[in-house]
Amino acid sequence: MRIIQDALTFDDVLLIPAFSAILPKDVDLRTHLTRDIYLNIPLVSAAMDTVTESRAAICLAQEGGLGVIHKNMSPQIQANEVRKVKKYESGVIADPITIGPDATIRDVLELTHLHNISGVPVTDGGNL
Repeated sequence: MRIIQDALTFDDVLLIPAFSAILPKDVDLRTHLTRDIYLNIPLVSAAMDTVTESRAAICLAQEGGLGVIHKNMSPQIQANEVRKVKKYESGVIADPITIGPDATIRDVLELTHLHNISGVPVTDGGNL
């Protein structure tokens, strides 16, 4: 393990706004969290009940960071918080919640509220 000798705080650094030829899209802030896990931004939230639940973890994940869900809740509630984060904006959902073509808007609203999801595919006999 390597120990860093010098460290800086916010008071030690002053950034003066000026023109730069480097564009924000060209900057890479990726960092190692572990040997095999990278974060796109070097931000990890505190696992405190007033800091990180699913909403904060989702926001951090969208930007490339990591939200650590706190443990001051029952295991079932904690697992549900993690489930919310993992299901949010998944590229492909392995087992999506669906409705049939005869479902009402009320049915859709109840499902989206119950499962904390933003949309429900309409299927007819398993086909979209």
